Amino acid sequence: MQDKKRLVITGGGSGLGRALALRWARQGAAVCITDRDGEAADKVAEEVNLAGGESISVQADVTSEADWLTVLEQVQQHWGTLDILINNAGVATAGDFETESIEQWQWILDINLLGIVRGCQTFAPLFKQQGHGQMINVSSQAGITHLPSMGSYNAVKAAVIAFSETLRLELAPDNIQVSVVCPSFFKTNLDKSMRTAQPHFKAKVGRYFDRATLSAEQVSDYVYQSAQTDAFMVLPHKEGRKAWYMKRFLPNLRYINMMLKMTRPKK
Repeated sequence: MQDKKRLVITGGGSGLGRALALRWARQGAAVCITDRDGEAADKVAEEVNLAGGESISVQADVTSEADWLTVLEQVQQHWGTLDILINNAGVATAGDFETESIEQWQWILDINLLGIVRGCQTFAPLFKQQGHGQMINVSSQAGITHLPSMGSYNAVKAAVIAFSETLRLELAPDNIQVSVVCPSFFKTNLDKSMRTAQPHFKAKVGRYFDRATLSAEQVSDYVYQSAQTDAFMVLPHKEGRKAWYMKRFLPNLRYINMMLKMTRPKK
């Protein structure tokens, strides 16, 4: 067995965060589960112990700098060090451009992007001090393939990719590895937190999740395997990898016309 890893996973009380915690737990890892829902975090922490790992749980909101400091204090108190920070917590938005309020944009920006920024700023000094560390930021296929009626979600997830690439370059001299995970739809509960002024989008997105080809457990296994390498862009879905290659290598106008054809509403 590899050396025991110590991790912090945000949004660890459900969905992909829970699956990631249990995946590392099976390797004997020590996992700090953070979530706004303290009871959910406690429950997953118990599951981590049963799966063969060690755990601590912290009720924390990624939009609160004070909560991030509490997470750091708990990690230092229990372990003194940390190997991996997984910024997983996130929410969803949808809606035509005209219907998305600035408040909705600010809400998702504060959680999905600035929540990650706060986490990285909190733990970067510790990683630099100890001479190593790994940051895994969870973005989305939406950060690469920008479907209509998802403006704020697409923009924020694309920003997570850009921020992660910036950190990858900036922190490399400090032996800090940075990667970004871009899953497509998989079976999870993200649609439950969705905000939209057009309720029919919840049902539409829910159908996408229902038809998903991968489970949270399969995505977490792909992330775990990628974390053992020096990969930057982590694309768990085969169709996601295909879409990424097409966007990279097709002439831009051809790609845009292809997307227009694929996303044009049916009459």
